[in-house]
Amino acid sequence: MQETTPPTGRQRRREIRRKIARKVLPARFHARISAVSWRDLAVTLGPFLLFSVLLIAAVITLLDPAPPKTITISSGPEGSAFHKHAEKYRKILARNGITLVVLKSEGSLENLDRLSAGKVDLGFVIDGITPAGKADQLVSLGSISHQPMFMFYRGKETVGKLTELAGKRVSIGRVGSGARVLALALFKANGIDQGGTTQLRGLEAEDAVEALLAGEIDAAFLMGDSASLATMRKLMFAADVHLLNLSQAEAYTRRIPSLGKLTLPMGAIDLARNIPSLDIALVAPNVELLARESLHPALSDLLIDAAREVHGRRGLLQEAGEFPVAQSSDFRLSDDADRYYKFGKGFFYRHLPFWLASLLDRIVILVLPIAVLLIPAIRLLPWLYRWRIHSRIYPWYGALMALERGLLSQPIPEDRGPLLARLDEIEQGVNKLTVPLAFIDQIYVLREHIAFVRARLAADGLGARQ
Repeated sequence: MQETTPPTGRQRRREIRRKIARKVLPARFHARISAVSWRDLAVTLGPFLLFSVLLIAAVITLLDPAPPKTITISSGPEGSAFHKHAEKYRKILARNGITLVVLKSEGSLENLDRLSAGKVDLGFVIDGITPAGKADQLVSLGSISHQPMFMFYRGKETVGKLTELAGKRVSIGRVGSGARVLALALFKANGIDQGGTTQLRGLEAEDAVEALLAGEIDAAFLMGDSASLATMRKLMFAADVHLLNLSQAEAYTRRIPSLGKLTLPMGAIDLARNIPSLDIALVAPNVELLARESLHPALSDLLIDAAREVHGRRGLLQEAGEFPVAQSSDFRLSDDADRYYKFGKGFFYRHLPFWLASLLDRIVILVLPIAVLLIPAIRLLPWLYRWRIHSRIYPWYGALMALERGLLSQPIPEDRGPLLARLDEIEQGVNKLTVPLAFIDQIYVLREHIAFVRARLAADGLGARQ
């Protein structure tokens, strides 16, 4: 005996609709009924889908959320601390699929010029050397290290103030270097100007060291990236060459905001020989990692992570974890860097590889503005769909009301025939309507109103069809 499969829910609903059409609806009522009016649904959704496509295209075009795969940094001279730092950054970023192109430069001023001209994306710049107007369109990702100013001099007498170098031969670094800009600011604060009795020379760091050892100059200013430990030992072991212990270091930090005070500890250069023989007071600006304002937020986080790896260790003049730090004197801290220092990396970047986190971050960037605009539009769709269905039903009410007004005007019997014919046209038009099943009750209500008007004609003896 063959088993029969019980009907599914969809089959039962279809059978109920057929029974309604066969038994419940009168024979004269032939309005077509469907579960959904696909034509109305398509007409309603069409403009919405077109708007969605245009909106998505506009968001992708305007936001351009994908981070670039290649960026460029202006570092410093070959072998300088700046250049070595940039090479370390390059290796760290390569682990995340980002290519960092390292360009050598003459130092902070050239780095600043390249950034301002849009030739590079990043650069190392010393605080306190920025000319007016150069800070536009540039932001800081934070300070990454100290850049101490070491002042060496020759002689048997102890020198503790810059005014004691007046009238002497002093190398303050090559033209265009950050060391020269800072040295000129320090001398100017002491009333010593270039072109006076003090001979301010622009020697390269290595040349200045050799000239000082040979007695050709009386003092040399060396910035941190030029004063390697080997250079420091060479000078401090030499006869009659000393490191200036700046007795007014604290005063300089109050007069020049970009400067901070540092202390080179006793014995830091050579413990066995106790060099230096006492703590040495120094002044130092900070080095900032600068970027163009258009730098992608994902790359900003990645670069600060690299800075923590490169500069976060304990050193001769800094504590572990001291750098990078959300501090800047000449430039505005970028919004992305400020967010990073306050809250850390974003959720995706903390738990996922960079490429996947970047992809998900871009998706969020795209989805949020689209959702803000599309959600209200989605809420309008049901109303628009109902409006389209009603727009086919309600005009017949207008026609029926016009006919009923004709009855209220008490027409003569000869005029009632066209009214009855018009009523038949209205009923036939209603019978041909295509409406979804959810709106069938409104068709019934309309037919009841048609029957009501027909009953009024019948009461006057004109209800029969002609």
